[in-house]
Amino acid sequence: MQTLSNAMRFFVFVVGSVIWLGIWLTGFDTAHWVLYLPPIFLYFAAITGICPGLILSRQLFPDAKKAAPKKRRKR
Repeated sequence: MQTLSNAMRFFVFVVGSVIWLGIWLTGFDTAHWVLYLPPIFLYFAAITGICPGLILSRQLFPDAKKAAPKKRRKR
């Protein structure tokens, strides 16, 4: 399992903070509870370096280099 680089951790922290700012400006009573999930997951990724969304997307869409079948040898 790969962890996020420091630059990526900072990026997800900033994105999570911007979402929290938007929820705060909208009003915590007005915002739906589903809007709280993305910043929580982004902060989790920023703190631990483990991004569940990135892991899931890599499993669903593997790299083309790794997914290519091996060529058969001619006899």
